[in-house]
Amino acid sequence: MLTVLDTPYQDARADGLSYALGLPPLDALAVLPVERGGLTVQLRLLGASHQVIAGPLSETVACLPGTDAEPLPGSAATTLPGWSYAFTATTAVHPDDAAFGRAVEGICARLADRGDALTGAFPGSRYAVTALALDGAALDGAALDALDMRPDGAAAGGGTGAENTEQRAGIGWRTWHAYPQTREIVMTRSRLVRPT
Repeated sequence: MLTVLDTPYQDARADGLSYALGLPPLDALAVLPVERGGLTVQLRLLGASHQVIAGPLSETVACLPGTDAEPLPGSAATTLPGWSYAFTATTAVHPDDAAFGRAVEGICARLADRGDALTGAFPGSRYAVTALALDGAALDGAALDALDMRPDGAAAGGGTGAENTEQRAGIGWRTWHAYPQTREIVMTRSRLVRPT
C-alpha cells in the first residue's frame, strides 16, 4: 500500500537513526495491521521513520532525540518469553542521483501491490521514501533479497533455506529508509521466531 504523506520529511541522514525495543506505540502517519503467524503485526510509518509492533515486541528505528534509544546497530538479538528476535541493518550509498532513483523506484514497484507492505512517500522529493514489508508467501525471501541491493548491483544478503525454515516458525519483516540528500538507503531485516 502506497501512502502519500502530508508531513515534512524529518530525517536528513542515515546516521541520525536510532534503535529501540519496547517503546509504546508512537504517533504514526500511517498504520497497516496484518495478520501473520497467529499475530497481528502493525507496520507503522512515523514522521521520523518506522515502528513495528508484533506480538510481544515493539521495534522502533527512527530519529528519536531526547530518548534512551541507541544508535542504529549493524545487528542485535534478544529473547522474549517464547520468542527469539534478531535484527540487522545495512546502509547502501549510491554513487549518483540516477542510481539512487532507480533503487528507490525498484523498491516502490516491488512493494506496490502487496497487502502486507506499507510505503510512505514524503513531500519535497519523490525519493524521500520509507517502506515496510512482511516476509512471506506474497514475496519470498529471495525476491526481497533482490531489493536489498548494494550500489555495485550485488545482493546485500542472500536468502537461504535455513532462513526460510526460520521464517515459517515465526515472522519476519524488512524496511527501507531512503535519504535523497545523501543518496543512502538504510535496509533493515528482523525476525521474530518461536524456538523449535
